[in-house]
Amino acid sequence: MKVTFVALGQEQLAISLLSSVLKREGHTTSLVFDPALFDDRTYLDVPTLARIFDRTARVVDEVVAEQPDLVAFSVLTPMYQWALTVASAVKERLDVPVIFGGVHPSAVPEVCLENDCVDYVCRGEGEIPLLRLCEVLPPAGERPAEPIPNMWWVDRGRLVSGPNASFIQDLDELPFWDKALWEGHIRIRDNYMTMASRGCPYRCTFCFNNFYAKLPGKGGGKYLRRRSVDNVMEELVLAKGRWDMKRIDFQDDIFTTSKEWLKAFLGEYRREIDRPFHCLVHPRYVDDDMARWLKDAGCEWVQMGVQSADEEYKRYELLRMEKDTHMRASLQSLESARLDVKVDHILGLPGEPLSAQEEARQLYVAHTPKRIQVFWLKYLPGVELTRAAVERGELSQEDLDLINRGQSGHFHAPSTEDTEEAALYRKYEFMFRTLPLVPAKLRSRVRVERLPKMSVRTTSTLTMLGEGVKVLVDRDIQAFDYGRHYLHHFRRRLPEVVADLVRGRGRLRRLAPPPRPAAPPFEVDPPPEPTTDVGEVSAQPVTLGFGRGSS
Repeated sequence: MKVTFVALGQEQLAISLLSSVLKREGHTTSLVFDPALFDDRTYLDVPTLARIFDRTARVVDEVVAEQPDLVAFSVLTPMYQWALTVASAVKERLDVPVIFGGVHPSAVPEVCLENDCVDYVCRGEGEIPLLRLCEVLPPAGERPAEPIPNMWWVDRGRLVSGPNASFIQDLDELPFWDKALWEGHIRIRDNYMTMASRGCPYRCTFCFNNFYAKLPGKGGGKYLRRRSVDNVMEELVLAKGRWDMKRIDFQDDIFTTSKEWLKAFLGEYRREIDRPFHCLVHPRYVDDDMARWLKDAGCEWVQMGVQSADEEYKRYELLRMEKDTHMRASLQSLESARLDVKVDHILGLPGEPLSAQEEARQLYVAHTPKRIQVFWLKYLPGVELTRAAVERGELSQEDLDLINRGQSGHFHAPSTEDTEEAALYRKYEFMFRTLPLVPAKLRSRVRVERLPKMSVRTTSTLTMLGEGVKVLVDRDIQAFDYGRHYLHHFRRRLPEVVADLVRGRGRLRRLAPPPRPAAPPFEVDPPPEPTTDVGEVSAQPVTLGFGRGSS
């Protein structure tokens, strides 16, 4: 069987692994990729250029040309509407089943299945369910005779939801990522992406782990699982021989949850790989030893989630159990090891006291990160933070509907509300993003009340200029890699744009998402949400043992 994956923006490790699993069992896979220039759903959003460089219609052409037996999407919330657009256009030209998997469909499978262009939804981990589906896939228009674990579909007006499968416990049994699938699309050598673990010890109320960890219910097995040192090293040695990668990007939710594993791995890594790398950490899982080991092994920088500096608010509203002392101690450990830190900070958290921003300013002045990445809160489907906002009346059912359909905006998009609070938050955004540029002796003098009121456009423009200067001054490797990726695809896409304009196909070929169905094509009665977690976190603080928590 031939499965064609469709991806947007950047490499997706889920697709890489699913492709390897399928190939190991004798199936054929291919990839159709859209770099989403100037609308990558992450950082860069330039609507005028995005319209010119839109290649959605070409993606549809390429999928149809592959003549697959199954079309597969791994869907994040920001790309959900795009995936519907492509799937609908493909189905108009090709009688082929379509499957949606990933975080967004796992949160709202019934919403995805309201669309005729989505035949199957995988809710939760997909390696075994996708294999099973490929083994029994009936002709287009028909459905399997028996339910498949983690698989949902609609059969003659009836919603079929397969039993919840337990999490895969032995990650070493899985094959390595199918990086060859991305050759010609991604500059693999510049930034080799991998993961050494799955899962997270935390259930932050704004994060997908908040619901994803609970999908199998009681008896689902451990959610936080780790590959062996030997398994990860075997992968990296093979990758080094093939791509001679410049640096490695560990995408684990938290790379350092086991101090014992980390020490053993970094020793082997330094001897065998000896390439710069970066990873995600958490203030509960950093100490002097780990910071020093990371630095000695070649870590260029770590990314840490701060999100809010109000200890009590974080504990009760976000389920982040670190104390202020943990935050400062971890930053001090990283500073002592001369390890660069990039932190994530969220603006617009519901119910967060305004004083939290001043606490954050003091924290960032005392321990100034290399970069402060500011995100404006975007409610996501399925998570506790969103449910609580609906229950409190802060979000309407109409708001929730937009969220569940991936129409709530980008993570970095600032609030455009014309309120005093929004204007104040925009000042904090500008201050946090530019604080690392201020000389150390002057940082304590930077106060939000000294900044003029700024519009959204002014804030964005000044922030972009400031961060551009910082990228050049620091020679930010991550930003340079991002730029090389864009330049690579810009050069490839430009001839297509010119050809489309010359042939008069430009904007005429832009596609729109399919209209929302007037009513679901089935009786919506999904199974109840599990009430039992899988055990990595509770309402009590997590004890610091061998590692750290979640970014």
